[in-house]
Formats: sequence, C-alpha cells, structure tokens
Amino acid sequence: MKIRNSLRSAKTRDKNCRVVRRHGRVYVINKLKPRMKARQG
Repeated sequence: MKIRNSLRSAKTRDKNCRVVRRHGRVYVINKLKPRMKARQG
C-alpha cells in the first residue's frame, strides 16, 4: 500500500479504483488490482 499526501493521481490510475473513508482515513481500493491500494496521510 502506498501512503500519499494526495490521492488524486492514485485515484485516476485505473477505472476500478474507488475512494473510501475508513476510521477517519482516506483510502483508494481496487478489487480487481489489489496492488493499486493507497492511503492518504
């Protein structure tokens, strides 16, 4: 999982990426390509 300051570029890498908020943190998840995961902060 990549940890980034901004998820704008992580979100646009693949069309299946979704931005999700969990426990006050923002994540990008991708069910089809799990290596596209990212977290903000």
